[in-house]
Amino acid sequence: MPRLSVWFIRLSLLYLLAGFTFGALLLANKGSGFAPWLWRLRLAHIEFLLVGWIAHLALGMAFWILPRFQSSRGDVRPVWLALLLLNGGLLLASLSASLNLSSWILTAGRLAEIAAVAAFAWHAWPRVKPIGH
Repeated sequence: MPRLSVWFIRLSLLYLLAGFTFGALLLANKGSGFAPWLWRLRLAHIEFLLVGWIAHLALGMAFWILPRFQSSRGDVRPVWLALLLLNGGLLLASLSASLNLSSWILTAGRLAEIAAVAAFAWHAWPRVKPIGH
């Protein structure tokens, strides 16, 4: 498995662990009400599970599975950029939602996530070929 896929999948598992931890804290707090401030983690919980876990896992597997040209995957710099943008966007979006920061920070996080998908697509598009070509 390529190193970039390993990074994506390891990070997806970290986001899964963080998302489940936040969810467990929210569930425990719902039953006992020991820390009302924990409800601020709700949006980070959703962000980590939906975007962090699923997107990292999907992009890591796609990078590994898409066909290669001879023995090379091509220029991998856009995929490294996608990894950095996706993690930066996740952190900006979850922090902005959890800490009630400016909506511009949330927008910047979402734009970084979109740019990450675009950078990954820039790399992956030439690797997608019809059958028999």
